[in-house]
Amino acid sequence: MRKNRSAALAAASFLLLAGAGIAAAPAAVAGTPGGTHADDRNSDFNGDGYEDVLVGAPGATVSGKKGAGLVTVQYGSTRGIGTSNVARFSQSTAGVSGAAETGDGFGTAVATGDLDADGYDDAIVGIPGEDLGDKADAGGVALLWGSEQGLKGAASDWLQTQEPAAGEKFGSAVTAARLTSETPGDVLAVLDPGGLELFVYDAVPQARAAAPLKRLAVKGQSARAEQRNIRPTSLTTGDYDDDGFADLVVSGVTVGSEEPGHGWSSYFKGGEAVTWVRDLRGGPAAASGDINGDGYDDLVTGEPHSPDDGGETLTGGLVGVRHGSADGIAQDVKWWTQDSAGVPGTAERGDGWGADLSVADTDKDGYADVAIGAPGEDVGTVADAGAVWVLRGSAAGATATGARSWDQNSADIPGAAEKGDKWGAQVRLTDPNRDGRFGLLAAAPGENSGDGVVWVLSAGSGGVTAAGSWTYGAGSLGAPARGAAFGAAVDE
Repeated sequence: MRKNRSAALAAASFLLLAGAGIAAAPAAVAGTPGGTHADDRNSDFNGDGYEDVLVGAPGATVSGKKGAGLVTVQYGSTRGIGTSNVARFSQSTAGVSGAAETGDGFGTAVATGDLDADGYDDAIVGIPGEDLGDKADAGGVALLWGSEQGLKGAASDWLQTQEPAAGEKFGSAVTAARLTSETPGDVLAVLDPGGLELFVYDAVPQARAAAPLKRLAVKGQSARAEQRNIRPTSLTTGDYDDDGFADLVVSGVTVGSEEPGHGWSSYFKGGEAVTWVRDLRGGPAAASGDINGDGYDDLVTGEPHSPDDGGETLTGGLVGVRHGSADGIAQDVKWWTQDSAGVPGTAERGDGWGADLSVADTDKDGYADVAIGAPGEDVGTVADAGAVWVLRGSAAGATATGARSWDQNSADIPGAAEKGDKWGAQVRLTDPNRDGRFGLLAAAPGENSGDGVVWVLSAGSGGVTAAGSWTYGAGSLGAPARGAAFGAAVDE
């Protein structure tokens, strides 16, 4: 039986850049329970074969503490997800390390993976606003272990850096995947503004007080340090070379005097070791999946505020697609904007097109499709109401043929476009009923004056459809709703 442990683990093993960063919720593609293969999705906490949905509400008031935060899990079934078979977790849940405190932001980042290879996926919750002693916003990560009954707060574990620093915000982004053969389970990757840390499960921790995880080294640090300065904000994984191990992409924006504000990503190959390969143009949002159906995952990056050389916003957002191959992620990239032929809408400054991304097969044709969020999209005269898009996959890659877009004024979409809703701040393609067609979750954390709402759009033979779509918020799941920012993070 796991004991509730609180331990400080070693400091960052690989630095991208020291500096502040805004967390973007990660996209994760990791192993089925047990971490059996890199390109299988993971979100099955009770091992029943149905994908579950983990949502963060970092603004929620818990035990009277505003912004303490919480997460919810909805268990998948033959009928998909609903509002009854759910669970809620916070630092006021029995067994979860720490205590709910104002501004902790529990659930700012969420991810899943089978860290201990026991057949049940585990939940990873980033808490970048956690205060440690007198170190404000040092940050931490809570691990909620999966079981036959689903997630449990009991026997949860805790991670923090060995020497916490004020403002470090450890846990600003998290993900897990089968990155290496050094462990039978998935590798945990944690981001703070100072860099990247990797952890593997250790069934026999060296000390009773230690968390059952040990640090994993990253190769190529010296070479990476000579590259451009990237402020990292998000993580994604995919098996880009189809070798059975996931690879890792750390995405962010450049800082400094040379071309500041441009999206760039660092690409690490998984295998016997996790090794830096090169940096790629594109970011800070990223997601992975096999868009052209060739067996290699492809990388999609989003740059919602793409600047020109003078630092001014050039477009309403830029999305790039790079294909995988036996050699990994390709150098060639196909760029998309709302002005690309066949893409609905028009690129306008401030749209934020590409602020969030998700990649999965919505119509079961064997090609993964690309969901794109644009929370800054104006709907008519309504500023920053937000909208979402789906570009289709094909043998040739992403295509605008059959592309669709929706906003809250679209037919069959509940609600109405309102200023500042930022619909599409999070987009996730999910298949909780296991029919092979991934429907769309579109979140608006700013809806209802910051309470946050998630929309569910199902998928059929033609892909995502608005017909029959419905909404829910934290209150629908029995959690505190006021100011919760529900949907600020959604794991896939």
